[in-house]
Amino acid sequence: MIAFLDQHRLWFKALHIIFFTFWMAGLFYLPRLFVYHAGAAAGSDLDQTLKIMEAKLLKIIITPSLILAILFGAILLLGDGSVFFHDGWLHLKLFCVLLLLAFHGYLSKVRKRFLRNENKKTGAFYRKINEIPPILFLVIVFLVVLKPF
Repeated sequence: MIAFLDQHRLWFKALHIIFFTFWMAGLFYLPRLFVYHAGAAAGSDLDQTLKIMEAKLLKIIITPSLILAILFGAILLLGDGSVFFHDGWLHLKLFCVLLLLAFHGYLSKVRKRFLRNENKKTGAFYRKINEIPPILFLVIVFLVVLKPF
Protein backbone atom coordinates (compact mmCIF):
# COMPACT_ATOMS: atom_id res chain seq x y z
CA MET A 1 0.00 0.00 0.00
CA ILE A 2 2.79 2.43 0.91
CA ALA A 3 4.53 1.67 -2.39
CA PHE A 4 1.34 2.56 -4.28
CA LEU A 5 1.05 5.82 -2.35
CA ASP A 6 4.69 6.68 -3.04
CA GLN A 7 4.34 5.90 -6.77
CA HIS A 8 1.29 8.14 -7.10
CA ARG A 9 2.31 10.82 -4.61
CA LEU A 10 2.38 13.65 -7.15
CA TRP A 11 -1.15 12.76 -8.34
CA PHE A 12 -2.43 12.83 -4.76
CA LYS A 13 -0.61 16.10 -4.12
CA ALA A 14 -2.12 17.67 -7.24
CA LEU A 15 -5.61 16.50 -6.27
CA HIS A 16 -5.11 17.80 -2.72
CA ILE A 17 -4.09 21.23 -4.05
CA ILE A 18 -6.97 21.32 -6.55
CA PHE A 19 -9.66 20.50 -4.00
CA PHE A 20 -8.10 22.74 -1.35
CA THR A 21 -8.26 25.57 -3.91
CA PHE A 22 -11.92 24.81 -4.72
CA TRP A 23 -12.72 24.77 -0.99
CA MET A 24 -10.96 28.09 -0.50
CA ALA A 25 -12.73 29.67 -3.47
CA GLY A 26 -16.05 28.77 -1.88
CA LEU A 27 -14.94 30.12 1.50
CA PHE A 28 -13.93 33.37 -0.24
CA TYR A 29 -17.32 33.68 -1.97
CA LEU A 30 -19.87 32.57 0.63
CA PRO A 31 -19.29 35.46 3.08
CA ARG A 32 -19.58 37.84 0.10
CA LEU A 33 -23.03 36.38 -0.58
CA PHE A 34 -23.85 36.99 3.09
CA VAL A 35 -22.89 40.67 2.63
CA TYR A 36 -25.63 40.98 0.00
CA HIS A 37 -28.03 38.75 1.89
CA ALA A 38 -27.76 40.87 5.04
CA GLY A 39 -29.21 43.78 3.05
CA ALA A 40 -32.00 41.81 1.40
CA ALA A 41 -35.54 42.01 2.75
CA ALA A 42 -36.82 38.71 4.16
CA GLY A 43 -39.05 36.97 1.63
CA SER A 44 -37.91 39.13 -1.28
CA ASP A 45 -36.82 37.68 -4.59
CA LEU A 46 -33.21 38.52 -3.73
CA ASP A 47 -33.55 36.76 -0.36
CA GLN A 48 -34.89 33.63 -2.03
CA THR A 49 -32.23 33.68 -4.75
CA LEU A 50 -29.41 34.08 -2.23
CA LYS A 51 -30.75 31.23 -0.10
CA ILE A 52 -30.59 28.95 -3.14
CA MET A 53 -27.12 30.18 -4.17
CA GLU A 54 -25.72 29.75 -0.65
CA ALA A 55 -27.16 26.24 -0.30
CA LYS A 56 -25.81 25.11 -3.67
CA LEU A 57 -22.40 26.65 -3.03
CA LEU A 58 -22.10 24.82 0.29
CA LYS A 59 -23.58 21.49 -0.79
CA ILE A 60 -22.17 21.20 -4.32
CA ILE A 61 -18.80 22.94 -4.12
CA ILE A 62 -17.53 23.83 -0.65
CA THR A 63 -18.31 20.74 1.42
CA PRO A 64 -17.39 18.12 -1.23
CA SER A 65 -14.15 20.00 -1.93
CA LEU A 66 -13.38 20.08 1.78
CA ILE A 67 -13.92 16.33 2.08
CA LEU A 68 -11.75 15.56 -0.94
CA ALA A 69 -8.99 17.98 0.16
CA ILE A 70 -8.85 16.28 3.55
CA LEU A 71 -8.96 12.82 1.97
CA PHE A 72 -6.04 13.51 -0.36
CA GLY A 73 -4.15 15.33 2.41
CA ALA A 74 -4.57 12.30 4.68
CA ILE A 75 -3.33 10.03 1.88
CA LEU A 76 -0.23 12.22 1.58
CA LEU A 77 0.37 11.91 5.31
CA LEU A 78 -0.06 8.14 5.11
CA GLY A 79 2.55 7.96 2.37
CA ASP A 80 5.09 9.95 4.37
CA GLY A 81 3.78 10.06 7.91
CA SER A 82 7.22 10.60 9.39
CA VAL A 83 7.09 14.23 8.25
CA PHE A 84 4.24 14.78 10.71
CA PHE A 85 6.42 14.04 13.70
CA HIS A 86 9.40 16.16 12.66
CA ASP A 87 8.22 19.19 10.73
CA GLY A 88 6.81 22.07 12.76
CA TRP A 89 5.53 23.84 9.66
CA LEU A 90 3.09 20.96 9.11
CA HIS A 91 1.72 21.28 12.64
CA LEU A 92 1.03 24.97 12.05
CA LYS A 93 -0.49 24.22 8.64
CA LEU A 94 -2.84 21.65 10.18
CA PHE A 95 -3.78 24.14 12.91
CA CYS A 96 -4.68 26.67 10.19
CA VAL A 97 -6.74 23.99 8.45
CA LEU A 98 -8.57 23.39 11.75
CA LEU A 99 -9.33 27.11 11.89
CA LEU A 100 -10.69 26.92 8.34
CA LEU A 101 -12.82 23.93 9.32
CA ALA A 102 -14.24 25.94 12.22
CA PHE A 103 -14.90 28.86 9.86
CA HIS A 104 -16.63 26.49 7.43
CA GLY A 105 -18.83 25.28 10.27
CA TYR A 106 -19.60 28.84 11.29
CA LEU A 107 -20.61 29.74 7.72
CA SER A 108 -22.92 26.71 7.63
CA LYS A 109 -24.53 27.92 10.85
CA VAL A 110 -24.94 31.44 9.43
CA ARG A 111 -26.60 30.05 6.30
CA LYS A 112 -29.14 28.27 8.49
CA ARG A 113 -29.87 31.55 10.26
CA PHE A 114 -30.54 33.18 6.90
CA LEU A 115 -32.85 30.29 5.99
CA ARG A 116 -34.89 30.96 9.15
CA ASN A 117 -34.74 34.75 8.55
CA GLU A 118 -32.89 35.13 11.87
CA ASN A 119 -29.73 36.92 10.74
CA LYS A 120 -28.75 39.73 13.13
CA LYS A 121 -25.38 40.64 11.58
CA THR A 122 -24.74 43.48 9.14
CA GLY A 123 -23.15 43.37 5.73
CA ALA A 124 -20.14 45.15 7.25
CA PHE A 125 -19.63 42.23 9.66
CA TYR A 126 -19.63 39.71 6.81
CA ARG A 127 -17.27 41.95 4.84
CA LYS A 128 -14.81 41.80 7.75
CA ILE A 129 -14.95 38.04 8.28
CA ASN A 130 -14.49 37.61 4.54
CA GLU A 131 -10.82 38.40 5.22
CA ILE A 132 -10.27 35.30 7.37
CA PRO A 133 -9.94 32.69 4.58
CA PRO A 134 -7.46 34.70 2.46
CA ILE A 135 -5.22 35.30 5.47
CA LEU A 136 -5.22 31.61 6.42
CA PHE A 137 -4.73 30.66 2.77
CA LEU A 138 -1.61 32.85 2.58
CA VAL A 139 -0.20 31.39 5.80
CA ILE A 140 -0.82 27.83 4.59
CA VAL A 141 0.74 28.39 1.16
CA PHE A 142 3.83 30.06 2.61
CA LEU A 143 4.24 27.29 5.18
CA VAL A 144 3.98 24.56 2.56
CA VAL A 145 6.29 26.21 0.05
CA LEU A 146 8.91 27.66 2.41
CA LYS A 147 8.80 25.01 5.19
CA PRO A 148 10.35 27.56 7.58
CA PHE A 149 10.71 25.20 10.55
